[in-house]
Amino acid sequence: MNALARRMRQTESEALETALCGAAVICDPTGVLYAPDERLLVVSDLHLEKGAAFARRGMLLPPYDTAATLALLEAAIARYQPARVICLGDSFHDRAGAAFMPAIFREPLKALMAGRDWIWIAGNHDPEPPFGLGGETHVEMAAGPWTFRHEPGRGLVSGEIAGHLHPVAKVAGRGRSTRSACFATDGSRMILPSFGVTTGGLNVLDRAFHGLFDLTRAKAFVIGLTRIYPISFAGLCAG
Repeated sequence: MNALARRMRQTESEALETALCGAAVICDPTGVLYAPDERLLVVSDLHLEKGAAFARRGMLLPPYDTAATLALLEAAIARYQPARVICLGDSFHDRAGAAFMPAIFREPLKALMAGRDWIWIAGNHDPEPPFGLGGETHVEMAAGPWTFRHEPGRGLVSGEIAGHLHPVAKVAGRGRSTRSACFATDGSRMILPSFGVTTGGLNVLDRAFHGLFDLTRAKAFVIGLTRIYPISFAGLCAG
């Protein structure tokens, strides 16, 4: 099964409800986080127009990335009907992505934004507001008991929801192993998986994650084909 087919199939998987800083949140198999009490949907690292960004540099990627990513986002928004959406940075793969986005993608994105508050968190790939799309842009913002930013702060930070690191988990058993995107959390902070369909991932046991979680409580909520599996960091494999 190729990566896109797997992602589309995961849209039908069971979500997982948990608590983050004492408030209920839902980890959705599409890779979004939903806070029902706030009617708030959070998504990270869309990397829209990645293929176009590579093409401008003379490198070719499959051209379906923006259409497929928006289709997945549309499915998540249709499921939860949020009043507010926070995009946690790197929503576009480069600074020119929004300006050069063709109407065939721009109009569906604007339709998803219509009728709800839409917040762009500045990322390292897209530090400026996306050209011509509206919404609000912030370096970070607070809502409910949480603070939203692109890159996680160092050390044990309570109440933070971030992206940037594209967490994945590797699980082994019965002579086989599998590697899948995951939500990484210790109940006090959470790092969301990358949402873009052509983005890679970084193992949560990598040194980039060291010191970010209380390892006695740290779990990867691993996105599978039928449901999300909560697995302690101690039960994961490196690589």
